[in-house]
Amino acid sequence: MKSLRPGNISIFFTLLLSCIITGIFYIVQKWGPETNLKYIFFFILVALFIFFITSLLLGIYIEKRLKPIFKIIREVPVEQVKKSKQGVKANAFNLDVNMEVSKWATHKQEEIRKLKELERYRKEFVGNVSHELKTPIFNIQGYILTLTEGGIDDPRINKLYLQRTVKSIDRMISIVEDLESINKLESGVLKLNKESFNIVKLVEDVFEIEHMIAKERKISLDFSTRTDKPVYVFADKKRITEILNNLVVNAIKYGKKGGEVKVGFFDIDDHIIVEVRDNGIGIEKEQLPRIFERFYRIDKHRSREQGGTGLGLSIVKHIIEAHEQTINVKSQPDIGSTFTFTLEKGKN
Repeated sequence: MKSLRPGNISIFFTLLLSCIITGIFYIVQKWGPETNLKYIFFFILVALFIFFITSLLLGIYIEKRLKPIFKIIREVPVEQVKKSKQGVKANAFNLDVNMEVSKWATHKQEEIRKLKELERYRKEFVGNVSHELKTPIFNIQGYILTLTEGGIDDPRINKLYLQRTVKSIDRMISIVEDLESINKLESGVLKLNKESFNIVKLVEDVFEIEHMIAKERKISLDFSTRTDKPVYVFADKKRITEILNNLVVNAIKYGKKGGEVKVGFFDIDDHIIVEVRDNGIGIEKEQLPRIFERFYRIDKHRSREQGGTGLGLSIVKHIIEAHEQTINVKSQPDIGSTFTFTLEKGKN
């Protein structure tokens, strides 16, 4: 309430006590009408003295009350608290505390929201890891039991089951290696070996590697921009190869038969924007914010049939962030997806 602010309280007590003291002094001294100027002068002196004392005591009182609040909210320099000691400044100090409390409450609410989000993410992550590892482990267990119970002597199944066991073990190793890569990227342990290189040539190499997979699905691999001149970037070549391979393979796997995958480059100031575009099945709008999460799959059943660990896009995002760059995605169902990321421009 405005009437209960420190400045108003000081004025109220000043007027009240000044009137009482001056009235008492008037009665005791038996001043007459001819001493009105003396009466007014005495009243002013008393009022100033009382106002100073009231403001001082009120400031000290407020300081003692508010110091613990500041201590709880955040560390505030003692000098800032001392500024509130003088009279009317206590009012402004009170308003500052209201702002501090409001900021603190908002900050805590945001922290709680983030903690809940992290808890949800942790639970999903643990569940996803368990599920991803459980499948190959159960497969291995089943194959080994079959072999130990006599299957090892049957030439029709012993080699087949051993081959399947190897595939399941390879899948487990891939999951563990991908998780280790993400952990190293997050912790900064994995250092980048940056160099200038021609990213056009790198994309051509990726196209050559994935040519057979694309041919099986009748998907064409091409550039969407002119490539008659080299485009140099300054980055970790091995890691950028991993990014492009991942994005191109995903575009092929989730593309429509007879579709296309195109890669383009755009020169923007000191950066090169790399675009990987397809005309495949696309991604629903509500799923876009989560596609870079670990193990997140848009269509879980179909994704597992296509293979992969479910960590590819998460690794892509972490590599881009390790380069201190950004990656974005735009997509529409049945129209296709476009991934764009930035890289520092290199030198010839």
